[in-house]
Amino acid sequence: MQNNDEKIVDLLDRDVSFGHSNGWVQGLDDFKKDFSSKKVVYKDIQQTELSDIRKYKKTASIRRKIKVLGTYKNQDFEMKLALLEIWIKKNAGWKLWSRQSVEIKP
Repeated sequence: MQNNDEKIVDLLDRDVSFGHSNGWVQGLDDFKKDFSSKKVVYKDIQQTELSDIRKYKKTASIRRKIKVLGTYKNQDFEMKLALLEIWIKKNAGWKLWSRQSVEIKP
């Protein structure tokens, strides 16, 4: 998502669900609309911790922490987030099926 590279959409399942730290939930169409409109622009995303990876058949879960810098509606933001991502294997590749984030407060 860094630099708002539209290739990110190729990693998403058509049934993807994003749960944001502010309680906002998005599907693929809403995500693509906000992403292409530059409503949210990600300037830097750094993984700070990878705490758990589990795989079961064609499903994998990943728990990690990231630091995000960007703008939302032209307002700068910086956040530390804990993520739970669920990936599913389709054909030869992995697709993000669900993602939930929680803000880590200092």
